[in-house]
Amino acid sequence: MLLGQNSKLVMIGDSITDCERARPRGEGLFGAIGKGYVSLVDALLTAAYPELGIRVVNMGTSGNNVRDLTDRWETDVLDLKPDWLSIMIGTNDIWRQYDLPAQTEQHVYIDEYEEKLEALVERTRPTLQGLVLMTPFYLEPNEADPMRRTMDQYGQVVQKLASKYDARFVDTQAAFNKVLGHIYPATLAWDRVHPNMSGHAVLARAFLQAIEYDYNRGL
Repeated sequence: MLLGQNSKLVMIGDSITDCERARPRGEGLFGAIGKGYVSLVDALLTAAYPELGIRVVNMGTSGNNVRDLTDRWETDVLDLKPDWLSIMIGTNDIWRQYDLPAQTEQHVYIDEYEEKLEALVERTRPTLQGLVLMTPFYLEPNEADPMRRTMDQYGQVVQKLASKYDARFVDTQAAFNKVLGHIYPATLAWDRVHPNMSGHAVLARAFLQAIEYDYNRGL
């Protein structure tokens, strides 16, 4: 497993990461880390690697796009001095293009998305032991669906940046596609964006695979 002794892992993103985490930082007692994939990652790391003392901090914020991450990067990432950082952003950048088509000021098109995400990665990568970049996703098995097609294009940007900056790449869409081959999308997310706990388990498993987590450790 790639995370080492006393590693601090900060996980940042939008509502899919947020999941009712505490403010100002999502860590601590009584569900402070939220109710989604971040909490599952934290629980499974603690269960399998208790001696490492890994610290997981949830810095997801509902409604965020890559512009919002840029605005809060100093306080919500750099000031926390993570050893490892996970970024999953892009859903709102894309979704607003489809659910609010007339409000173009809320649209973050792919060129701006890539420019801003790369700027954050380039700025932060030298300070990190490890970086995980996770794609946005849309729980729609039809690849020709307009929003799904756009989501895949933004995912390709994430993959390119992961390769360029020596980051662990998590293709969340591919992980969900395996499940969607057997069950209807609404079983995982009523709006095809915000997963239930089964959907969050898909995300957590994909993340843990990327950091070479050993499910059999300690059993």
